[in-house]
Amino acid sequence: MIFRQLFDSVSGTYSYLLASRAGGEALILDPVLEKVDRYCQLLRELDLRLVKAVDTHLHADHVTGLAELRDRTQCVTIMGEQSKADVVAMRVADGDKVRIEGVSLDVMYTPGHTDDSYSYLMGDRVFTGDTLLIRGTGRTDFQNGSARAQYDSLFGRLLKLPDETMVFPAHDYKGDTVSTIGEEKRFNPRLQVKSVEDYIELMNNLNLPNPRLMDVVMPANMSVGLKQDELARLGQALSARNAINRLGDPDILLVDLREAGERARHGVLPGALHAPYPAIADSLKPGGMLREVANATGRRIIFVCAFGERSAMAVKAATDAGLVNAAHLEGGIDAWKKEGGPVVAV
Repeated sequence: MIFRQLFDSVSGTYSYLLASRAGGEALILDPVLEKVDRYCQLLRELDLRLVKAVDTHLHADHVTGLAELRDRTQCVTIMGEQSKADVVAMRVADGDKVRIEGVSLDVMYTPGHTDDSYSYLMGDRVFTGDTLLIRGTGRTDFQNGSARAQYDSLFGRLLKLPDETMVFPAHDYKGDTVSTIGEEKRFNPRLQVKSVEDYIELMNNLNLPNPRLMDVVMPANMSVGLKQDELARLGQALSARNAINRLGDPDILLVDLREAGERARHGVLPGALHAPYPAIADSLKPGGMLREVANATGRRIIFVCAFGERSAMAVKAATDAGLVNAAHLEGGIDAWKKEGGPVVAV
């Protein structure tokens, strides 16, 4: 396994690069905008293809690298379903899995620092974002934070993991790089409370100053969505209403880019072909499934995803591959449902 812990000294942020092998798919957790050049260099050096970029929560102390990495690598951006970010390609919920080749992360909703805070469990280690820090816990006094919710996330979820589970947080300001659940139980001063009321009192009396760049960083981190206006201007987008009206049209082929777990949880569009986004490049190559279907039938491919991010990137990939007639469902299945479009169970 390839595992790299990368540090931004300005914000004290740890980012994590994961892959199962050289030459394979990679995932990054909590990327920082100013470090994107370094991440891309490391991806080239290790011969990795970045397919997913995840933020554990909406950060207030640094600008996320999600959008820049998406624009450079066409990776899928991921946050929790409670996130206030305008558009990310995939939103996850408690109990979901985030998968790449050879790597699977269990999604744990661990609110408290913010209302969109998630942790990600991978075998012998857990990436705790700002919920559990090394010898500390994330503050709970802004972004809909809640000391009570954080207590539940800590004592009801994270601290019930095996003691030997390694803890990799999103931040550290003292130079510590890793801990374990057992260590934190014994030595983390904020975890030595007798009750939830004690924890709430402790957290409510920290009196910490706001992060220095919060007023700049948070608006930036809420506006990471891929701008889809250009595709509409070029005639490469269908509105949800237009797509609903054309459901069953023999001249178009709906292609669902979402992963199996998303389809199972949110349903599928009637008659849509399933072609997961991570394999889109292979599907569009000569001999690839989508290319062959398009050529054989003459039908116009309409890419569909959750919110229009992956489908917009798929249109560009199709155009680059020579399928100039492809388009996408603007706003994705989210917009389709809001317009009352039919959805069926898998």
